[in-house]
Amino acid sequence: MSAPMRVLIVDDEPLARQRLKDLLAEAPDMALIGECRNGHEAITAIGAERPDLVLLDVQMPGPDGFGVLRALPAEHTPAVIFVTAHRDFAVQAFEANALDYLLKPFDRERFRTSLARARDRHRAVPSTLDAELLARLESLSLRQSPTPYVTRLVAKVGWRMRFLQVEDIDYLTAEGNYVSVHVGKQSHLTRETMSALEEKLDPKQFLRAHRSFIVRLDRIEEVEPLPPGEYAFILRGGTRLTSGRSYRAQVQRALGLPT
Repeated sequence: MSAPMRVLIVDDEPLARQRLKDLLAEAPDMALIGECRNGHEAITAIGAERPDLVLLDVQMPGPDGFGVLRALPAEHTPAVIFVTAHRDFAVQAFEANALDYLLKPFDRERFRTSLARARDRHRAVPSTLDAELLARLESLSLRQSPTPYVTRLVAKVGWRMRFLQVEDIDYLTAEGNYVSVHVGKQSHLTRETMSALEEKLDPKQFLRAHRSFIVRLDRIEEVEPLPPGEYAFILRGGTRLTSGRSYRAQVQRALGLPT
C-alpha cells in the first residue's frame, strides 16, 4: 500500500473548511495534515509541511490564492485544486497549472472527480480525465471571445496545459489522433480533429487548404500555382505547404486568385 496523499486545506470560511474536511474523510487514501485561514498561514504551512495537494481558495485575507503560489519556490509548489465561489478566475487558475477549479457549490461527485485527477498526478500516470479537462479549457476560451471563434487553443505539455494565442499560430497539421499547432519554431499537440479546429478558427484568418493542414492567411508570403489545381504556399520563415486539389475553389476565394 502506498502512503496516503498529504492534503492541506486553505479557506477563510470555517463552514467551507468543514465541508472539505467531511468530503476528504470519505477518501481513505487522503490524509488531512492541516488547515489555514489566510494566505500567510498557507505559505508558512506549505513550506513546513510540504503537502502533496492543496485545496486552495482564491479570495482570502493576506495574499490571495495566486499570491500564495507566487510566493512558493517552483520546486516546492504542490499540486493545487482551487476551490472558490468566484467563476472569473478559472482561466487564470489553469494558467497557474492548477489540477482543477471547483466552483462552489459543488457536489460530492464533482469533488471525487477532482481527487481522481490528483491521484493520477501523484502516481505520475497520464490522467484519463485529460480529454475532459482540455474540453473544459477550450470551452472557457470560447466563452471569453467576443466572436464565435476562439482566441486561443489549449495544448498539453507534459502535465501542464499551455494556452496558445491564435494570433501567434502559423499553421496546423494533422498528426494521427492529434493536431500539431505550429508557432514559430515550436509545435504543440492538441487533442482535436482538423474539422473541429476548422470550425473554431475564424475563416477570415485561417484557411483549410488540405485535409491535413490549416494555414493562417497572413503568414502566406508567396503562392505558386501547381498542376493540376494545387497551390504551393511559402510561409514566413520558409515553410512550404501544398494545397489539396479538392480545396482549389476555397483557396482561390480566400486569396483572391483567378479561377
